[in-house]
Amino acid sequence: MSIRTERNGDVVEVVLDWPEKLNSLDLDALVELDSALGSVEDARALVLRGEGRAFCAGRDVSHVDPATDDPRGYLDTLTALLHRLAEFPAPTFGVATGACLGVGLGLLIATDVVYVADTARIGSPFAGLGAALDSGGHALFVARLGTHRALDLIYTGELMSGADAVASGLFSRVVPADDVLAFTREKAAAVAAGPTAAFVTEKRLVARLRDDRIGLWDSVADETDAQVALSATADYAEGFAAFREKRRPGFTGR
Repeated sequence: MSIRTERNGDVVEVVLDWPEKLNSLDLDALVELDSALGSVEDARALVLRGEGRAFCAGRDVSHVDPATDDPRGYLDTLTALLHRLAEFPAPTFGVATGACLGVGLGLLIATDVVYVADTARIGSPFAGLGAALDSGGHALFVARLGTHRALDLIYTGELMSGADAVASGLFSRVVPADDVLAFTREKAAAVAAGPTAAFVTEKRLVARLRDDRIGLWDSVADETDAQVALSATADYAEGFAAFREKRRPGFTGR
């Protein structure tokens, strides 16, 4: 098995567990990861991490023969997996440690929040393979870094440190490597105790801004519709009751 799941209350960790390969993923591992995500959709927060010294070094190409390989099958499977992760029905957190390349970068892009170890290495090593950056890397780099810096990283194959990646706006926060997993678990546990339906709604609002490039007033209209829908939920009622009663809310995720 190269994928395992661990549950702690309402938080589920999905672990890439092939450390001797730096958690590189072949086609079977993509299918396994997709299945694992589908089996834990009752979680109220999800943490995606890699075992060992790397998050994920990309596709496992150790047995790939370019003469017979059809990359479309692998990449189509990957795209479906990235959609599943991006649309997961709860907040998701990625833990970026060590190498975060290719598929690994794509998995991080598809999570909601990424906490990055200061020792992480992020970028595009594809120049050495004669291949193109994939898994959403072009969109991330151009949106956050601009075209010149994006192509600089792609052409040179140079990797960004965790600190540089966060300073450049790629991901959320940089944390010392020894602390990043505990830090992520703490944040995920706190979020899992929150109003899950509201968080999922806000995830969709942000995705629409990113993917559909809507403007301010369309976004305001979306927010109004979302607020009206959320006003019928149990957590909305609980949140307002707790505010009036000056106590901590007890959200159930419904």
